Amino acid sequence: MLCAVYKSRKKAETYLFVERREDFSRVPEPLMAVFGRPELVLMTKLAPGKSLGLAEVGKVMEALTTQGFYLQVPPPPENLLEQHKASLKKSF
Repeated sequence: MLCAVYKSRKKAETYLFVERREDFSRVPEPLMAVFGRPELVLMTKLAPGKSLGLAEVGKVMEALTTQGFYLQVPPPPENLLEQHKASLKKSF
């Protein structure tokens, strides 16, 4: 399955996968408004077993088939202070 990957200019580390280049017809308008003007990052062929970094290929392929797009958002930031406090509690 071939797909196009776009990055958001408004939201850091946010990517939109669509079935065809420049075809955002199945992406909801409110999502496009928040995402901003998409910037093409790459065209790639999806296949089971292929690595995509943060996204699971199977989930991306399923989303593209069922809804026509897949939105990848960054993981939540780590709270290092809370992690440190928790480790201190464990050591006492």
